Amino acid sequence: MTATGLSSLGPAHPDHADYGAGELIVCDRLVRIYTAEGIEVQALQGLDLLVSEGELTALVGASGSGKSTLMNILAGLDTPTAGAVRVAGNDLATMTPRQRLLYRRSVVGFIWQQTARNLLPYLTAFGNVELPLRLAGTRRPARRARAGELLDLLGVAHCAARRPDQMSGGEQQRVAIGVALANSPAVLLADEPTGELDSATAATVFGALQAANAALGVTVLVVTHDPAVSSMVRRVVAIRDGRTSTETLRHGTEAGGGHAVEYAVLDRAGRLQLPREMTESLGMRDRVRLEQEPDHIGVWPDAGARAAGPGGAAGAAGGEREQDDLAGGDQ
Repeated sequence: MTATGLSSLGPAHPDHADYGAGELIVCDRLVRIYTAEGIEVQALQGLDLLVSEGELTALVGASGSGKSTLMNILAGLDTPTAGAVRVAGNDLATMTPRQRLLYRRSVVGFIWQQTARNLLPYLTAFGNVELPLRLAGTRRPARRARAGELLDLLGVAHCAARRPDQMSGGEQQRVAIGVALANSPAVLLADEPTGELDSATAATVFGALQAANAALGVTVLVVTHDPAVSSMVRRVVAIRDGRTSTETLRHGTEAGGGHAVEYAVLDRAGRLQLPREMTESLGMRDRVRLEQEPDHIGVWPDAGARAAGPGGAAGAAGGEREQDDLAGGDQ
């Protein structure tokens, strides 16, 4: 699905022209650097991510890991400093302001954590869901039918005539999902949609996201700190220090069921992030030794660096490199 007036993306690197071919969301060595008062902050540091059409995926990570920055870029609210990002065939790095507006109206839907940011306070639930369709020029019978269908699907048809101040927080968020889905986007982005809700209400909101994914086929990417939410999806992507670090995949017929396996993510430069609890317990610092075996690669601490200690020659040689980042290729 490509919005009218939006351009298709050519790859950022000609030698990687096939990277992400056929995927709905492609982040290719994505970098975002902010500068404030002379201080440079690298929010994203070469992040790679692929999401297939129809997936319901959770993004997790500590505050400052880069999750919200990534969501803002995918939503067309921010632009990358370097790298490439495309959603449904659209190049987000080279869009004009006009193209970004069309993209936000037709390709992605976005749900904020703060319920007050998602709905206009003077419109009813029905009016809020109908508004994006009105702005898109949809005829009255079609937009009224679509708004009614969405409110019913999300379990808030009883709120059709209520304004936001007459609804609970959970009802507001489910109506907000309806607003985000009004123009049939390819991707639904939700940034901590249950962050202000109690666990029972959060479950109903996440149930609405699952219903939208199952009934409409929309691809859903949700940022969450809620373990109950992340345990109910087949794929959980963890972001740390501006890069994808691990993925947890659930093998089973139902989301949230079956056996969950956590994998370290090997990026396209050959780097992976080793868990801190593992590196610290083995005294791994600055550099490690690799040994290739027939069916795996062994990672060993540098005994010389451990003997020298943090102030020794071996420790100094490592400089200030990230202690749990293993570089396997040119960056």
